[in-house]
Amino acid sequence: MLVKRSKILVLAPHTDDGEFGCGGTIAKFIQEGHDVYYAAFSACQQSVLPQFPSDILITEVKEATRILGIKPENLILFDYDVRTFGYHRQEILDDLIKLRTDINPDLVFIPTITDIHQDHHTIAEEGLRAFKFSSILSYELPWNNFSFTTSSFIHLSEENIRTKVNALKAYQSQAHRPYSDEDFIRSLARTRGVQIGTRYAEAFEIIRWIIN
Repeated sequence: MLVKRSKILVLAPHTDDGEFGCGGTIAKFIQEGHDVYYAAFSACQQSVLPQFPSDILITEVKEATRILGIKPENLILFDYDVRTFGYHRQEILDDLIKLRTDINPDLVFIPTITDIHQDHHTIAEEGLRAFKFSSILSYELPWNNFSFTTSSFIHLSEENIRTKVNALKAYQSQAHRPYSDEDFIRSLARTRGVQIGTRYAEAFEIIRWIIN
């Protein structure tokens, strides 16, 4: 898909969103030698279950991205409070513009613009503003998407899916969520694979695709 070594930026409103939305693709691209950067905007400390340390998601995202193969220096963590992104649009846009300047990515992954979670929607909107001169794909999070156009697919191998599953298992604090279940993760990848005649895939909406 990417013919030259490329810089890829994944925008995750919260730690784990990037793994759920495009974890298999991240693993595939790293395997192919591309440089992947992961920016998470909140570790959701206000939402962590009481039996875990409030900063557990910071520890977990570091382990999850390590499993995917992302270099530690390519993990960027911001500290916005969960469910408040709409009040900090300008600060978030400023952060995104700095990422654009520092990384100059060839491809950016964002949540879909129809994602109904307020934080996800904010990152999608401000991501479009900041990266309008880059190729942009939106990833799916079915529990938040009232609509999603499967206009692009990326073939994944069993190894890619296994890496995605193992990365998500690093999030022990999120294991209670129904979409953390390995059967669900594999079933969605199988569904997308069947749509394009392969075993596994992840699907994306094409927001902007730039061909040099």
